[in-house]
Amino acid sequence: MKRLFRGGLLVTCTPEKGVVAGDLMVEDGRILALGSDLGADGAEVVELGGAWVYPGFTQSHVHLCQTLFRGMADDLELLDWLRTRIWPLEAAHDLDSIYWSARLGLTELLLGGTTSILDMGTVNHQDGIFQACAEAGLWAASGRALMDRDNESGLAQSTDVALQGACDEADRWHGRGRLRYAFAPRFVPSCSEELLRQVAEQARVRGCMVHTHASENQEEVALVRELTGRDNVVYLHELGLSGKDVALAHCIHVTDQERSLLAETGTQVLHCPSSNLKLGSGIAPIPELWDAGVNISLGADGAPCNNRLDIFTEMRLAALIQKPRLGPRVMPAQQVLQMATVSGAEAVGLPEAGSLQVGHQADLVVVDPSAIAALPTADPVSAAVYSLTPAAVTSVWIGGDCVVRDGQVMGWDLAETISGVQTSLERVLKRVAF
Repeated sequence: MKRLFRGGLLVTCTPEKGVVAGDLMVEDGRILALGSDLGADGAEVVELGGAWVYPGFTQSHVHLCQTLFRGMADDLELLDWLRTRIWPLEAAHDLDSIYWSARLGLTELLLGGTTSILDMGTVNHQDGIFQACAEAGLWAASGRALMDRDNESGLAQSTDVALQGACDEADRWHGRGRLRYAFAPRFVPSCSEELLRQVAEQARVRGCMVHTHASENQEEVALVRELTGRDNVVYLHELGLSGKDVALAHCIHVTDQERSLLAETGTQVLHCPSSNLKLGSGIAPIPELWDAGVNISLGADGAPCNNRLDIFTEMRLAALIQKPRLGPRVMPAQQVLQMATVSGAEAVGLPEAGSLQVGHQADLVVVDPSAIAALPTADPVSAAVYSLTPAAVTSVWIGGDCVVRDGQVMGWDLAETISGVQTSLERVLKRVAF
């Protein structure tokens, strides 16, 4: 099927074209042509009326399983946040509650223009997350959180059970439509060396990514040194967990050696500025990593440590928090928008996404330039990073399919989502004793 998007301002996120006024032709889910006054040639016409069109945004680090727990773990540092709140809450999930948690998170993500995600689940019920992602229609890589070291909430499995569960899930879901599997060891303190070595092997046998956390918090870094005698990134690298297929969330407290390793190996760094600030974890050295050649992308992290899943907020903060340290010229809007689009698509293994160019996936975010937060700027790049909010998004298209229209998610009913969330939360909280 062909569809002509006519009369928009196209933010291509390519150095060749930049921002251009014109039309965009889509056929069979891909961009067929960009130009001025393209003929309809039998295509369905979508009149843009001067709307701004961005490539779909990527959030490369989210926890859909945690959306149900928004507002329940405020004002805590990382390890206390995990031990006293998040792990007990995750342990109380059932298959139905994790589905509704994911569905709530996906609703927020889609309404804000996020079209692809890299997600980490919890130890159990991963199928519920994949089911919600399949219904949502977005590009999603996800996997159960692998944990084989004991913890206070009992949220752990034996090495063999954890790994076999992940392999079985990968065989069920990887490559199914827009879904892919990502092996997701939670972080070094939760995982034995044997588990991490086997993750590196099994992920590559199956062509899957590896997604974990590293060097988020100073107490965590000290704990890793105590457990392994190494710094996070060095230890992971020695176990085979580095490279373009490995994505490390946070990387705030990294040494010069670790920065060099990240750059030399092409390991992905997933930057989550809101979460880093809320947990008091610190400010990642993103400009230095970027200048060294590390691919940096953006994510909201989980709802209990943010508490939004809003790519516009993450772009704004990514730009602003470095300026007091390095000056106002650092992290310009164009660079930050690239992190949310081109670099994000690269981070999650979607090389034919993240920009508006012929042959790429037709993942489009249509924004109303007359939205109050946009006026009166004529620069859609500046607006995306510094002023827009999800309220300005009018429609979202993934692979040429409309998934958001007029502020409504097309795949499901909002009232049903809210009811499912409320019912699930009541049930889950009965199982938790704080």
